[in-house]
Amino acid sequence: MVYQNKGMEEQAILQTAARMCAAARTAPKAHGRDTIHTLVLTGEDKDQLAKEMESLGHEIMGDKMGTWYGRDAGNVRSAGAVVLIGAERIWRGVPNCGFCGFSDCVSCKSSGGNCALAYVDLGIAVSSAVTVAAADQVDCRIMFSIGKTAMHLPLGEGEVLWLGIPLAVSGKNIFFDRGIVHD
Repeated sequence: MVYQNKGMEEQAILQTAARMCAAARTAPKAHGRDTIHTLVLTGEDKDQLAKEMESLGHEIMGDKMGTWYGRDAGNVRSAGAVVLIGAERIWRGVPNCGFCGFSDCVSCKSSGGNCALAYVDLGIAVSSAVTVAAADQVDCRIMFSIGKTAMHLPLGEGEVLWLGIPLAVSGKNIFFDRGIVHD
């Protein structure tokens, strides 16, 4: 049996994505609370995400959308898959923490703030995931714009703070030399 490179590359991307989700799940978490969510988007779901990124980009940035959200949406379309990693927007109740800038969790929540530990957990989970992609030699880039868009989509349950990681296997990393720099 002969396996062509395109099919093998698609398989490699999905295997890496699965391993990235496992790495995010097993990453250390603050206060022992597992609040991590993972999703993988391919095909039409991935393309719909790119379309939503452009729409949100127009809403947020107007005519300058192409310098950030548009550029990133192009990368999403060119990627083989997108791994979404999120942390639930909950307040941990850690005594005397204050990392969020408020005196306690009640003050943070009532002011509409986010628990800093959610971002710590998200950062550790995403970092664990991209080390898997690096070990597998699969190109990737952590994108805030994907996460911001995902927060506007009906993905999973509850409020989740997302970051997105598109994955690609090609002769040249599609996430560098993107040609557009934003302010």
